[in-house]
Amino acid sequence: MKKAGFIILLWCIYLPGLQAQSTTDLKFNEILVHNDSGYIDDFGQHSPWIEIFNTAFNYVDIGGCYLTNDPSDPKKYPIPKGDPITRIAPRNYIVFWAANQPTHGIRHLNFDLRESRFLALYDADGRTLIDSLSWGPQQAGIAYGRAEDGSLPWIFLPKNTPNANNNTTPRTSAAQQFQQIDPVGIGMAAIAMSVVFLVLLMLFIIFKNFSNAFIFMEKRKEQKKLRSLRGAGFPPDENLVAVGLAIHLYAKEIQEHEDFILTIKKVSRTYSPWSSKIYGIGGWPRH
Repeated sequence: MKKAGFIILLWCIYLPGLQAQSTTDLKFNEILVHNDSGYIDDFGQHSPWIEIFNTAFNYVDIGGCYLTNDPSDPKKYPIPKGDPITRIAPRNYIVFWAANQPTHGIRHLNFDLRESRFLALYDADGRTLIDSLSWGPQQAGIAYGRAEDGSLPWIFLPKNTPNANNNTTPRTSAAQQFQQIDPVGIGMAAIAMSVVFLVLLMLFIIFKNFSNAFIFMEKRKEQKKLRSLRGAGFPPDENLVAVGLAIHLYAKEIQEHEDFILTIKKVSRTYSPWSSKIYGIGGWPRH
């Protein structure tokens, strides 16, 4: 048992760390090859950029992986380890600049996206392919990306959305959708009544089972008392046993409550001070 508990403890400690390194959840999400206006890097330049999306609901550190635009050189740009910039939050993004200026920082690659038609992301072993992308001719200032983050198809996006959701169309909330389906509110009322009746039914079933269980327990107690009476030498006849049990319970009830009963008895006394002779007239007064 101690060994099993120790293993479970280790699993709970190291499981979050293992989940945080699930680099297979990373996907190329959007690229802009010809960036002639709009989004600029930290040096004020309009450089080509690559957006990678973390599809998981946990943190993923891309540090130690490789980016390349050459299928024959999977380790072309090693992403440095140990930098907080490379730790991607759940359902979030990281943008790399691809203008062949690696001295500008760790997010600046050593190849130019304008001279490429291929892009790949490899795991830390340099052999496991995480994601890849190929494209045809690109338009200036128009990003090429997924219509929905992390999913197909790839399209020319109506808006460039680095570090943001690719789908920029207005979305109706669940309440608005339900209002469109049920403008009068009949469906909502029916759902509310159904919920109320369902709760009442559940309460009825619960209390019904509870009462049955209580009755069963009381019967078990009575049977136990009957067995004890039989063991004490009472005759086996059920009627006599029932009568004996009733008398026993009655006597027990009286005994339990007699401390709380105050009995006042009227005592008849034949003696009265008024009839005492000492208060009588001893004789007539003398003249």
